[in-house]
Amino acid sequence: MPRDVDKPRQLHRTDWMALLSGLLFVVLGILLATDSITDAAVLVALMVVGLGFAGLVAVVARITRRK
Repeated sequence: MPRDVDKPRQLHRTDWMALLSGLLFVVLGILLATDSITDAAVLVALMVVGLGFAGLVAVVARITRRK
């Protein structure tokens, strides 16, 4: 079966919300595992702020892509 050498490779767009949210939860998991964060209120505040930032970046990326 011959490969399509002449076809340009199509790349997918980066899902910034998923990427940044995953990174946030990995970092929060590391901080919890190393006992750097012991207060639940700080953990929740960091999670809300981080998810808000990820959402803002995703919206800006989508607006920029459409132009």
